[in-house]
Amino acid sequence: MRNPVVPVLSVRNRHLLDALATGSPQHASLATLGRGNGWRYASRPRRGVPLMRLESGRLRLFPLNTVLFPGAVLNLHVFEPRYKQMVSECLEGGEPFGVALIRDGDEAGDPNVTPYDVGTTAQIDDVTPLEQGRYYINTVGRRRFRIERVVRREPYLVADVTYLAEDPIPTVSEIDRLIDEIRAVFREYLHLLIEFSGMHADVDLPADPVDASFLIGDALQVADSMKQRLLELSNTEQRLTVELTFLRKLLPQLRALLERKRLQPAADAPLRPGAESRATQERFFGKHFSLN
Repeated sequence: MRNPVVPVLSVRNRHLLDALATGSPQHASLATLGRGNGWRYASRPRRGVPLMRLESGRLRLFPLNTVLFPGAVLNLHVFEPRYKQMVSECLEGGEPFGVALIRDGDEAGDPNVTPYDVGTTAQIDDVTPLEQGRYYINTVGRRRFRIERVVRREPYLVADVTYLAEDPIPTVSEIDRLIDEIRAVFREYLHLLIEFSGMHADVDLPADPVDASFLIGDALQVADSMKQRLLELSNTEQRLTVELTFLRKLLPQLRALLERKRLQPAADAPLRPGAESRATQERFFGKHFSLN
């Protein structure tokens, strides 16, 4: 249950092949695009509206090997007893849970797992009950939070958290210039990803700079540790600037990988037994899908 899947734009699923940093076909991180209901956005303060004081609360936590950004869709198959209980309680109370990238430990069966301090709440948008108390759930990232202290670890992590707000945008003209610049680069990046995957998707960057920064952070095919750093930033202009730097570095490598793909068609190798069924399941439910 590694490398879970979150969407690119109107797409529900992507799986990471590897890090693009090496620039080799064996170490390429590109998107496999699936069908979905589109990108969702959490409501945000408008420009020029003073930010309210930070809120705090108590939150159930689901540490995962992924970074969930506000607005992104995360599909999960919940089968561990502790997380079946957690989801049941969230559904009963109409409450979200927190998704945080694992810093140390394992996703499954590790009571001592340690997450990073900053994560995102996941609102359950749709649920399919299964046998033995399992669930398929579709969730949407909503609010960033910082873990202040872990209250308990059994049967699952519960923490006191502070909900994080974005810094006010000081110069509208500067952020608009940055959005215009990154829009063209991001459009080419996604066009190459879509061409590599062979699937169609509508590509458009939101006008709101906060939403745009979270969407780009989710779409970038970089290491989870880098995504975590982007999530932790509270300055939208800084987040967009870092993302633009990433995109400019990734584009030449992506062009080269796509050219190699064009020159070297994939072999018609037979799938291993059961692989076709599994691939179909992952198309809709992501890599957080177990046959248990």
